[in-house]
This record gives sequence, structure tokens and C-alpha cells, in this order.
Amino acid sequence: MFYLWTCSKPYCFSYVDSTSITTFMEGEYTYIDHDDEVFDDEWYFVGEDDQEEDQNNNNNGGGFGSLFPNIDRDNSVACLVRCSRSDYGALSAVNRSFRALIKSGEIYRLRRTNGVAEHWVCFSCSLGEEWDVFDPESGSWRPHLPPMGSNEIFMCADKESLGVGTDLLVVGREMHSPVIYRYSVVTNAWSSARTMTETRWLFGSASLGEIGIVAGGCNAVGDIVNTAELYNSDTGSWTPLPRMNKARKMCSAVFMDGKFYVVGGLGPSARHKNNRLLTCGEEYDLEAGTWRVIPHMSPLSNIGNGGGRTIESGAPPLIAVVDDQLYAADHRSMVLKKYEKGTGEWVSIGWLPRSTCSVNGWGMAFRACGKRLIVISGPRTNTGTGLIEINAWAPSDGPRVKWTLLGRKFSNNFVYNCAIMAC
Repeated sequence: MFYLWTCSKPYCFSYVDSTSITTFMEGEYTYIDHDDEVFDDEWYFVGEDDQEEDQNNNNNGGGFGSLFPNIDRDNSVACLVRCSRSDYGALSAVNRSFRALIKSGEIYRLRRTNGVAEHWVCFSCSLGEEWDVFDPESGSWRPHLPPMGSNEIFMCADKESLGVGTDLLVVGREMHSPVIYRYSVVTNAWSSARTMTETRWLFGSASLGEIGIVAGGCNAVGDIVNTAELYNSDTGSWTPLPRMNKARKMCSAVFMDGKFYVVGGLGPSARHKNNRLLTCGEEYDLEAGTWRVIPHMSPLSNIGNGGGRTIESGAPPLIAVVDDQLYAADHRSMVLKKYEKGTGEWVSIGWLPRSTCSVNGWGMAFRACGKRLIVISGPRTNTGTGLIEINAWAPSDGPRVKWTLLGRKFSNNFVYNCAIMAC
């Protein structure tokens, strides 16, 4: 029998042929004796027993109930769900039970049940198909997502993205019809997803576990709508929700305290079509199925229509929630703000990273990534080249806002789309 060390934690695994593991893991493992105390590499296999126990395990049905010999299912699952999902490709080579658990996607449902999730940042700095993936916990860049296989019309059109469970949804259009491409963590492949029950673009969206909600936006003929619908990543289905009190587009959305909030945006105007700035937000209670208007919830409430900034030109509010606390990135003043629930006021608490660069809020990303707030942006140089930087701050570290540079990459483009995949 082998013992597998992952992140300096021992997990008991069945015997596996060393040649196949060597090929699969590209040499990223080391054999050591029980007395050795080496923890530098990511993978270690210790000791060796005969293959009889593993063969008996497979002959007795394998399945999800017999992941480890002589270890009950609950403890087996507790080991597997706490392994990094970047290791699941290698783990699927250990035995057929592991492979079935991982390839079926059941492992991700078990992770969700056990409250385990890794937050990876997926973003695109081009109009094409390239998506970068960054793991803030390890500070490492993951392999690019595979090509989407979309056409030129989709690539050049405006797109919205949302991470829901094990799915990354990219919403756009091909000719005059809407289309949604879905990347699955389980299959590591793109496919066409079901379209929404109502065509919409420029909507607000947010996710919580396996569900995501989209609200507002423009319909197929350009009218601003007050409709909303819910996506379930387990079933891949869309369900209409009750209508909001106000129609709005170019709004933002978050989950907070178990409820869905849509904030700011533009609403229809009797005088000027589609250019009335909305300073309110709306709260959707998932249990009651009701909407409630919250005045002055938008961090853009005090900008007015002056200052040389047209209402239509700016990005939707840059907001994010960490530990059920709402934050906003004010790209105009380069200030980080916090929403006081008791008073309904926005309070400045610190500065954004110095490298933050945008055009009226476009070209940068502000997201919650687990316990961190992250800003993805980068400065431009006179030569036309630039860097995309990922900076993070965890509010739990203390009241002083101190950004930490997690990673950077060369890019000649801004950030076009960004989503957090938590699974």
C-alpha cells in the first residue's frame, strides 16, 4: 500500500503501478522511506505492500463506497474533497473508483456538501477565445482553458461571463440570435448551453454555489427589462423569477446574507430614452420570492450627470462581497469603499492599487475571490505594451487596506471578461 502526501497531509491510497503514475504525473513524485522527512515536492508515495488488497477492492465492486481499503466512505470522502482540484487529473489514475468519482462530477457535489471550494480567477484579455486561469491561493497560473470554437461574430460581440458551480457561462450573440457557451470543470471542454427563457444582454449577474441569477438588461429589440431568471449548474436549466420593481440595464449584482442584490444601472426615462441613472438597488429574497427596493445602494449615487461623464459611457458599478460585506471600487477617485448596512452609506476605507488602469471603469475587474478582494488591471507603457496585474486584499487581515501583488502577465489588451469559479 502507498501513502500519498498532498500539501504535507498524508492520505492512504491503493497500490498503483509506478510506471503509469510516472507517465501520468510527468515525474512529479518521489519515493521515500517511512523515516524520511521530505516535504518539498507536492507528491510523495511512501512504503509498498502487495496488490492483493487493491485487487479485492476492485473485484468487490469498487464504486463510490469503497474508495480506500479498510476506510469507511465518510473518511475517504473527507480525504479526497480536500485535495486540490488541480490534482484530480492525477488522482483519477489511482484506481477506477477515484476515476468514476471525479469524471462523474460527484466529487464537486461532495465538496460543496462539505463546504470545500477553491476560487480560481478566469479572465479574458482578448476578443478571441483565450481565457487565462489564476489560482490566488498558490499564486500560480493554470493552463489556459481550451478554445471555445466560436465564430467571428461571437468573438467580436459584447459578452457577459458568470461562474456558477462547475460551469463558466459566456453569454453573447451570433448574428441576430443569442448564444451561451459553457465551460465545464468536470469535462474540461466547452459546449453550447441552453439559452435563457428571455433574450437579454447588459444584465447583472451573481452566483451562490450551484445557482446563478441574472437580472435586468436589454431584450432582443433593445428595451430595458425588469425580468430575472435563475440558472442551476447541476441541471443546466433556466427558471424565470418574479419581476423586479424597476427595469434596469448595465447593473451589477451580488449575493449577500443569502439574498440576491441588483445594484445601480440605467433605467428608461420619459425625457431621454434609456439614460436615467438608477441609484437604488433591489433585494431578492429567495425563500419568499419577493423584491424590495433599497434607496441609494449604488456607489455611483453621488456622481450626477455632470463632470464631463455621460451616463451611457461608464461601466456598471464595480462591487463585490466578502464575508457578507459589500465593497466597491471607485475608478474615478481610485478609492475602495465599504457599504454600511445600518446607515445605507458608502464609506471610503483605502486606496485601490496604484497600477489600476481603466477607461471609465472598463478594462479592469473587481471581484470577490473567497476571503479576498481582487483587482485585475495593469498600466500601459509608451511602447504600447503592458502588464496585467492581480492584486488582492483580505478584509480579515485588518482595517488597513494593503494590497498584495499575487501575479502578473504581459498583455497588450485590457480585461474584457472576468469570472470566479468556486468549486
